[in-house]
Amino acid sequence: MAREVPQAGGPARDIRRLPKAHLHLHFTGSMRPSTLLELADKHGVHLPEALTSGEPPQLRATDERGWFRFQRLYDIARSCLRTPEDIQRLVREAAEEDAADGSGWLEIQVDPTSYAPRLGGLIPTLEIILDAVHSASRDTGVGMAVVVAANRMKHPLDARTLARLAVRYADRGVVGFGLSNDERRGLARDFDRAFAIAREGGLLAAPHGGELAGPASVRDCLDDLHAERVGHGVRAAEDPRLLRRLADSGVTCEVCPASNVALGVYDKPEDVPLRTLYEAGVPMALGADDPLLFGSRLAAQYEIARGVHAFTDVELADLARQSVRASRAPEELRANMLSGIDAWAS
Repeated sequence: MAREVPQAGGPARDIRRLPKAHLHLHFTGSMRPSTLLELADKHGVHLPEALTSGEPPQLRATDERGWFRFQRLYDIARSCLRTPEDIQRLVREAAEEDAADGSGWLEIQVDPTSYAPRLGGLIPTLEIILDAVHSASRDTGVGMAVVVAANRMKHPLDARTLARLAVRYADRGVVGFGLSNDERRGLARDFDRAFAIAREGGLLAAPHGGELAGPASVRDCLDDLHAERVGHGVRAAEDPRLLRRLADSGVTCEVCPASNVALGVYDKPEDVPLRTLYEAGVPMALGADDPLLFGSRLAAQYEIARGVHAFTDVELADLARQSVRASRAPEELRANMLSGIDAWAS
């Protein structure tokens, strides 16, 4: 974790007390390492040493072999989620971790097809997840919602099925529709109909782009999928015209500094272009992505902004405001969180 640095006029404020929204957290990737070990033992799943060593695995996904290894570890972890009780535990603990980090609103991203074979099908799976989200939100005080994400490695018709399912549950806690997995595979425009279905149903469009692939993948998200938020989007920093477009349109990039380094997109934390995006006026929502594999949660991303990129407390508060404004949190909660941010910064 990055060190705390003194601010002008006094010591640094506690980042965990800064109200914030968490908009980029994947379902299985939110799991506590200790929970993974217990569930693996419960279900008789053999875990590779990379998931049992107590340290984040060494990953580099900038080539196909590296991405395959990352995806394999993720799939093994996902195979440990087999019962409704496992789902409830994961969601409750994700909310508890976010509460400890100062998050007042969490949008957790999930592809229910990955869990459906063990939980009775797509509809029962999504209902189990939404019931778990409702219970966890009630018990922890963290507002929660779901972003249903299609897998770009699968057929676009599968994505349309998921989009229709997501719209069906828009009044039960689904707020957005995403597109995940290796953005170097599959064209964004192949999924345009799925995103049209989601938008027509009132859902936010939040596909991944601009992490493993360059600025062109961000433009594809904007042009073909009409993205309102872009998962990651950091490679937009390589294209000044694209930065201006994101800033002018107010499209938020869900930036995950720790995972960018862990996956080899950037060699060092200081290489992540947080300053470039911020100073270009691009709205950002810092996210933890997959803490299980990357080793850090939400507050740590703000610590990176402070300790590595020299963001002041005023600027950190601005980042937190951007995350809240980009969220689908209810208006009353948004207002309360924004007031809390002002109090933290004052």
